[in-house]
Amino acid sequence: MAKSLDDLPPRAALVEIAHDFHARGWMAGTAGNLSAREDGHFWITASGKPKGRLEEKDFLLVRITDGKVIERAQAGNEPSAETAIHCAIYALFPEARACLHGHSVSACLAAERAKPKAESLRLPPLEMIKGFDIWERHPKVNLPLFDNALDVGKIAQAVRQRFGKTPPEVTAMMVRGHGATVWGSGVQQAYDRFEILDFLLRYCARAR
Repeated sequence: MAKSLDDLPPRAALVEIAHDFHARGWMAGTAGNLSAREDGHFWITASGKPKGRLEEKDFLLVRITDGKVIERAQAGNEPSAETAIHCAIYALFPEARACLHGHSVSACLAAERAKPKAESLRLPPLEMIKGFDIWERHPKVNLPLFDNALDVGKIAQAVRQRFGKTPPEVTAMMVRGHGATVWGSGVQQAYDRFEILDFLLRYCARAR
């Protein structure tokens, strides 16, 4: 077994994550999407694939600059609806090498506690936040919140506009009533940070 997800080929690493996230209830059914960058492109999960049974053939290679599909691992694969958000993240943050989006109950509950017009959710100053390379004793860190939309392109546009002006304090964001998206300098870091963020959001959801 690989010591790190970064030791695996990108699609193999994402398959492991998909099965893990599905088992935790973060990717129920066909929900969520995962990607890993390769130069000016990224592999992303195809739409409508059960994440608990994901295979390496269930991916497409997409160009970052315009979202065009360059290669299908299997004929008939169509890109995930959230491909536009992955494109935005990779274009904005050249250091990002992986981007993970899942749906957890805790994340949605935590986001509901924020004010309706709030653009961020204050994360609790717990020890776990060090996983985002935040080392202050009593950090005041905000997780960016975005409104959900049937047209995912509108969410991606909002991400480009906001993060293009002000980069987020953490490599993560949350869409209300939808789910969290986390990115990292490698597949392993993105995985670790998604796990850490869910811990923090579970705390927010349960805190009184």
